Amino acid sequence: MSTQKHVLQEFGTVEENALRLEQGKAEQIIDALNTDLADTYMLYHQLRKHHWNVEGAEFRDLHLFLGEAAEHAEAAADEIAERLQALGGTPVSNPVNQAEMATVEFEDDDVYDIRTSLANDLDMYGDVIESQREHIELATDLGDHASAEILREILVQTEEDAHHVEHYLEEDTLVTDAAIEK
Repeated sequence: MSTQKHVLQEFGTVEENALRLEQGKAEQIIDALNTDLADTYMLYHQLRKHHWNVEGAEFRDLHLFLGEAAEHAEAAADEIAERLQALGGTPVSNPVNQAEMATVEFEDDDVYDIRTSLANDLDMYGDVIESQREHIELATDLGDHASAEILREILVQTEEDAHHVEHYLEEDTLVTDAAIEK
């Protein structure tokens, strides 16, 4: 393995882009997209954690849903990273930097009951959704309609997954109180 390093672009720099978006505008959108990228990875890791640890009567459905929701977050992260690279930026890719840049906080490594876990997911989804909406507005205001459209498409899936979590947290269930008493 070669020990020679040749940096092509330093993180945090913005190069000219073929999309002809003014550099000052691109910088603002890239900052916003990197925040969305970091937040999306925090959501991905939390969903994956809950996917691994879910137990109980609804295990199968929740395990499958949480796996799919994590895949949606991972796909969204990829779209965001590719867009900000196209704008001349560098995607935040180091997990430590992602955690520092994220506006949402990963729950922690403890394992909680599924209602607590899902409630934590719903809170994180809400924060991610609010940020995505703000960044859609920012991109639109700066004339970057493609970034706004990409974020709109991601927002639709994010809201749908959040809505499913909300349904899982409803009180109506086939599981009786006697089944969950220990």
